[in-house]
Amino acid sequence: MGTDDRRTPASRSALCVELPETGYEDALVFQRSLADARAGGAIERDIFIFLEHSPVFTLGRRGGTEYITASEEMFRRAGIPVVQTDRGGTITFHGPGQIIMYPILALKEARLRVVEFVDLLEEVMIRTAARWNIRSGRDSRNRGVWVGDRKLGSVGLAVHRGVSCHGIALNINLNLEPFSWIDPCGLTGVKMTSLSKELATDLPVEEVMPVMKENVEKVFGVCLRRAAREQLERSASGK
Repeated sequence: MGTDDRRTPASRSALCVELPETGYEDALVFQRSLADARAGGAIERDIFIFLEHSPVFTLGRRGGTEYITASEEMFRRAGIPVVQTDRGGTITFHGPGQIIMYPILALKEARLRVVEFVDLLEEVMIRTAARWNIRSGRDSRNRGVWVGDRKLGSVGLAVHRGVSCHGIALNINLNLEPFSWIDPCGLTGVKMTSLSKELATDLPVEEVMPVMKENVEKVFGVCLRRAAREQLERSASGK
C-alpha cells in the first residue's frame, strides 16, 4: 500500500480530542489509559489526540542520554525535565509551538502494518507542510519529515496489544534552541527546522491545526468526531 488517500464514501469515524498545553507525563497517562481501553474494547473507535507539550526532553527505548551535548548546568538553569518513555527512538525535544498528534489506533482493525502506519503519519506531515508550499519528504537516515537536510517532523511509536500510542511531532513555531543541546534522534550534526523558520514568518499553531486534522481524515480515511477528555476518561474507566 502506498500513501494514497484511504478515504472512501463510507469513511470510518474516529474520535478527536484537542488538549491545551499539557505536561508530558500527564498526556502519557491519558494516552496509555485510552490505548488499554481501545485494546480491551471499552472504546470501540480509534482516537487522535492533538496537543502541545510544555517543554520536555524525552528518551526512547534506545536511550538517549549519551546524545545530550549541553552541560548539566545548562539543563539545570533551563529547568526542562528529561523523561524516559517506551516509544521507539532516542532523545528529542517537545515544546509549545509544536503540534503533537497521538493516534490511538487498532492496527489490525485498520488493516495496517507498522511500516505502513509510519508512512501514513509522515504523509500527514508532508501534506500539511505542502499547504504552505513547503516541499518536504522522507530521508533514509531517520523516519520523519525533512526539508532538505533539516528535520521538520518526527515519528516515535509504541504498540501495545495491537494498539498504537505515542505518534508524531510537527514543528510549527517553537523555540528550536533546545534541540542544539542534543543530537536529535541520535543523529549528529542534524539541524531542526519549523514551518515558521522555512517561511521566515510566524505561523500560528491555530492556523495549522485544522489543516493537519483535514489531512488526517484524507490520509487515514476517517471522519474525525470531536470528543472531550472527560468523556474519554469516563469511557476508559468503564463509568
